[in-house]
Amino acid sequence: MAPHTHEVVPVDGTTRYPPRDQELHRRLVYGDETALGEAYDAYGALVRAVARRVSGSAAVADEVTHRVFIELWTCPFGFAPGRGSLRAWLSIRGHQGAVARVREARAECGTARETAPEPAEEARTALHAFLAELPLPECEALHLACFAGRTYRQVAVELGIAETAATARLRSALGALAGRLTGPPAAPGSPAGEARDEC
Repeated sequence: MAPHTHEVVPVDGTTRYPPRDQELHRRLVYGDETALGEAYDAYGALVRAVARRVSGSAAVADEVTHRVFIELWTCPFGFAPGRGSLRAWLSIRGHQGAVARVREARAECGTARETAPEPAEEARTALHAFLAELPLPECEALHLACFAGRTYRQVAVELGIAETAATARLRSALGALAGRLTGPPAAPGSPAGEARDEC
């Protein structure tokens, strides 16, 4: 029985990523509309869930999801199968799109908003903005773990990397997040900086 598109597909030594991503990408490049439909059926709910989690708005989530799949259709080379899974790429684009939309909404409100935003809202926006700024390898790993519910072993399979590399990427991303939440990073020569380098 063929695996569902939501499942982690084990890969062998010759194929780094699930063949479905490569095949979908090839068909998208050649303008096959059914490929876009398959990608949407497989990952549309994930993109919408990520965008809603970031923005807190169903309307924004729908808008961002629409934009992400238009981008996939009009610029299929934005996704490179050799650099990660389509699931991770779409999740990241949904995340970045929602962060951008939240910022746009804030800018539109501008001085018209008389009261300060709620601390929880500010913290959530800052957190998601930081996640969107992570280097791509760390961002992909963290998205698969946090938004797609993958274990570190499954992250390794989807990204076609060793389990130790997946663990290192997740640790690095979480360490950077912890550093952002606790204050400025320690100097490289300080004991705290040396301890972090060993992780």
